[in-house]
Amino acid sequence: MSSPLSIPLTVNAEWLANNHKQTDVKVFDATSHLPTLGRNANEEHLDCRIAGAQWFDINQIADKSSQFPHTLPSTELFQSKMQDLGLWNQDHVIVYCNSMFLSAARAWWMLKFFGHERVSVLSGGLKSWLAISGATDSGPLAQAKKGGFTSRPAIGAQVISIDSLSQLIENGTAGQIADARSPGRFAGIDPEPRAGLRAGHMPGASNVPIMDLIDKEGSLRPKEEIAEIFVNAGIDCKKSVITTCGSGITACGLALGLAILGNENVAVYDGSWSEWGASDAPIRKST
Repeated sequence: MSSPLSIPLTVNAEWLANNHKQTDVKVFDATSHLPTLGRNANEEHLDCRIAGAQWFDINQIADKSSQFPHTLPSTELFQSKMQDLGLWNQDHVIVYCNSMFLSAARAWWMLKFFGHERVSVLSGGLKSWLAISGATDSGPLAQAKKGGFTSRPAIGAQVISIDSLSQLIENGTAGQIADARSPGRFAGIDPEPRAGLRAGHMPGASNVPIMDLIDKEGSLRPKEEIAEIFVNAGIDCKKSVITTCGSGITACGLALGLAILGNENVAVYDGSWSEWGASDAPIRKST
């Protein structure tokens, strides 16, 4: 078993192929899609998944009492869900997705938030696994043998609430805010995919579209290119950053990108535009 210090933020398909059968390596599919795409991530998982992968359902591993999609669950719920997936504290989790928006980063961030250090994202996701003819499963999932995972203090993952963020913005002390949505949504030109939301962005926010961090093969870009993307958007990668998006998923992708650059002083705004756009908090539009 490798030590926690050697756990990489990302692994490639070749690494997974070489380590797939280790008993302490667990694979989770955390695919999620925008509601406007008309795709069913659960059905896709049943149709084709990495052999042995469990279904990390972002929509169910969430606070179901919240009016907003897939917000953070309670510590108790997350612990129970991870035990149901067969997770143990010593396991090395590989999270992947088949999403153009790197939804696997949401599972990576949640695991870190609830204290699981041994987690990596499969760069390139399912597409990269299929490209090397990796083994796959289909059909109904076999129930995992219950694990003994326990939630612990967060490791390199922070969250910020709308009350805290709006106060910081009002005081002019929010610092750097990176918004992962598309340029059109950020500018307030394109409609939001969820009904009833105002269009625009938070005052002082910078636009760092998650798609810019991903190459045409679906893999994360090299570290130097990720750094250049943040810098070109006006983000100092060495200083604290608040990340936001549409519903708290791609904000975690930006957090992953910043972690790759060595910056874990990052707070994810979990409610993101689903909450901010539905509130009376201030917004800006741009051309």
